[in-house]
Amino acid sequence: MTALSQSEAFARIRLLRSPNIGPVSYAQLLARFGEAEAALEALPALGKRGGREYRAAPAGRIEREIDAARSVGARYLFHDQPGYPSLLAEIESAPPILIYRGDLTLAERPCVAMVGARNASAAAVKLARDFAAALAEAGFVVVSGLARGIDGAAHRGALPATIGVIASGIDIAYPPQHANLQEEIASTGLLLAEQPPGTEPRGSHFPSRNRIIAGLAAGTLVVEAAPKSGSLITARLAGEAGREVMAIPGSPLDARSQGCNQLIRDGAVLVQAADDVVELLSGFDGTPRSTFREAAPDRGYASDDFEDAEPADISDLLTTAPVPVDELVRQSGAGPAAVQMALLELEIVGRLQRHAGGRVSLVR
Repeated sequence: MTALSQSEAFARIRLLRSPNIGPVSYAQLLARFGEAEAALEALPALGKRGGREYRAAPAGRIEREIDAARSVGARYLFHDQPGYPSLLAEIESAPPILIYRGDLTLAERPCVAMVGARNASAAAVKLARDFAAALAEAGFVVVSGLARGIDGAAHRGALPATIGVIASGIDIAYPPQHANLQEEIASTGLLLAEQPPGTEPRGSHFPSRNRIIAGLAAGTLVVEAAPKSGSLITARLAGEAGREVMAIPGSPLDARSQGCNQLIRDGAVLVQAADDVVELLSGFDGTPRSTFREAAPDRGYASDDFEDAEPADISDLLTTAPVPVDELVRQSGAGPAAVQMALLELEIVGRLQRHAGGRVSLVR
């Protein structure tokens, strides 16, 4: 790509921060209009066609955000710039803009994600720290989410070969007791955030953070996890992305091991030593040995298709029940890009909700 102008970079940040614009709609708008500045100009008309008035994010708010990022020494990384992590770029919902501090080259080295319970047992914490140290010694970069328990142990064991992905703004330490660890990762490793500076973490931010953790790595290792933990969400996302999913088995009598044992039963690779992980990932060619995966949904369009797409009439096909986008394409008789344009118009005015598996519905 050609170098971004300052005005286009500003427009991209403003576009992504505008109401109801997420990674998918952002990509579609850029594909349709070529540049963020043109997409911003088109938003009010698209909103009107979607049935509501639309206003983009105020420019003053973006100026304050950029100043806040600069004040902590953070930089912006756009999806089509050199240095954007290649594995992360492969997932459909890859963040269009990342904010980072530290050594960006770490993200291009072989990465393994390590996740697990916040209330981890002492044995699991030691195991995570030892695994991470051995993986770093073997040349891997350990990716995790800076949570208490397994995440913190993995980061500490791998330092400085570690990437911390946070659910808050780049200037917010969460959890507070990891403030020193977060600063050490930003200074000697790599710290990544998707949310704007000043953003406190909310529940909805953590699954978004988890997709980045899974997307950065060739494989995800779950050390210890309860049956319904966020770590299993990360493992599922890794599986959907076609990455290796690994788990360390534990006692069936300990609830904190049940999630890992369930993953193994469902097709994750059982690992008992760091060498097992090294063996699995050293020759990773995009075909995982684990069967714990399901195919990621096809976007149903090529970016070039958007250049001349006119929205399809799908108003009678949508309800509050999620339906696959490819089903809308079949039933409408319109092309994929025309259907996606119609969905985009509804999404930016808050009338459409996107679900996992390439499904959409009207907002309840």
